[in-house]
Amino acid sequence: MSNRAVLEVIALDEEDAVAAQTGGADRLELVTDMAADGLTPSTASFAAIRSAVDIPLRVMLRLADGFAAGDVDALTGRAEELRSAGADEFVLGFLTADGEPDLVAVERLIAVLDGCRWTFHRAIDRAADRDGLRKRLADLPGLDTYLTAGAATGVDDGLTTLAAEAARAGEPGYEPQILVGGGLRLDHLPTLRAAGLTAFHIGGAARPRGWTAPVSADAVRTWREAIDA
Repeated sequence: MSNRAVLEVIALDEEDAVAAQTGGADRLELVTDMAADGLTPSTASFAAIRSAVDIPLRVMLRLADGFAAGDVDALTGRAEELRSAGADEFVLGFLTADGEPDLVAVERLIAVLDGCRWTFHRAIDRAADRDGLRKRLADLPGLDTYLTAGAATGVDDGLTTLAAEAARAGEPGYEPQILVGGGLRLDHLPTLRAAGLTAFHIGGAARPRGWTAPVSADAVRTWREAIDA
């Protein structure tokens, strides 16, 4: 991947993936069931998308809506299947009932991932202590990205937090890249770019006709051009 700012797009199937790559996406987040905010896709779906595009794919590891890990045995089994099918980048993140990082679940999963790169997703926006979460996860192998809006309610309310965290890049717990997503709009980009943010994640914004319609290559291209401006 080049040094340009990263644009990651949610893809549900091969059609989405091809359109996103055509529009200029650098990476895809693969999920299914957006009614549950994105769950683990089937191994067959991963394989079909992997055959359709040649950009990096990050596969969601999550079996139910919310940020509880649930059945960790089932989740590690799915991770093993995806690894066997060639998946080598992932998205995960779980909290305990009191908003602390669920290290037991996370560590069991990353043991299966065996060094693969992964994103800790928007569970950070629901954490009781963002800074504490970052520091507790700091030494986990493969963690290179946090997907965050800066606030549970979205980027509108998280701009100040995102800028503050970007300013701490390189400090313990702040080495992973910040991938901004969750209510992200084009009009946020100048403020975010000025603050030094260099990675952006879109889902619904890539689908002007809604989640029942596929990704629009033109919509992705609009984002690509705006990010690069």
